[in-house]
Order: sequence, then C-alpha cells, then structure tokens
Amino acid sequence: MTNKTSLLSSLRDDMKTAWKAGDNGKRDTLRLVIASVENARIASKADELDDQEVLRVIQKEAKQRKESISEFTKGNRQDLVKKEQAELDVISLYLPEEMSDEKLEAIIKQVIDETEVTSIDDIGAVMKTLMPRLEGMADGKKANAIVRNILS
Repeated sequence: MTNKTSLLSSLRDDMKTAWKAGDNGKRDTLRLVIASVENARIASKADELDDQEVLRVIQKEAKQRKESISEFTKGNRQDLVKKEQAELDVISLYLPEEMSDEKLEAIIKQVIDETEVTSIDDIGAVMKTLMPRLEGMADGKKANAIVRNILS
C-alpha cells in the first residue's frame, strides 16, 4: 500500500468490514463516498488522487450532508434528518479534528498582521493567504465570519 492511496484504502477496507458485519448504513455511506472519490479522480483525469484530494472529496460530502440536514429540518422531515445525520456521523470519522475557535482566531490574527490588512474591503487578500493554512481543519464560512468580525 502506498501513501498515495492510504485514505482511500482505509475507506475501502472499512466498507468491506461494514459489509461483513452487516452494517448496511455504514457500508452504503462509504460506498457513496468511494464513488464520489472515483468521480473526482475521473474528472481530474488523474491515475490516483492523493490523500489531500480524497480528503477534499470527503469534506464536500460532509458539507452536503450538513446542508441537507438543515433543509430537512426546515421541512420538518425528521426521517430524512436522521438518515443524513447517520451518514454524516460515518463520514466524520474520516475528517481531521476541527480546529478550536481560539486557535483559528490566533491564526487569523497572524495572517491579518502578515498581510497588513486593516480594512474589510481587503478581506480577499486575508482569505487567500488564510485558506491554504486551514486546509481541512476549519470551515471557510466560519473563518470568513471571524475575519469580518476582526476587521470591522
């Protein structure tokens, strides 16, 4: 097993384990995630995706589940909320732990100092520098809100 496919291999191994254990919910969720990874690989015309690219696909899947939960909650569809939440719980196992608000704010302040931005009009410069540092560890919307709060 190469490092290039370790996260994807882990997904596949866990899907097989869930299948053998009769855990259909976990198996089906992992099958959907693996299919999304494969679709991303095909779209990028790459032979393989590295762990960072696989992680981006997993984050996208988690984000979709969160949005669905929000919409289904508004529509009072608790049956679908429960299904999406179960899928999100499985997907979350493969995401890195999210950064604390305090640490996120400290990094944002550091980037603001580095970029010497003082106006909210230049938020793009801050976000451009900030987002690569936060890759996979913090939500972009949350970071944007904190940056806006600090600059305003």
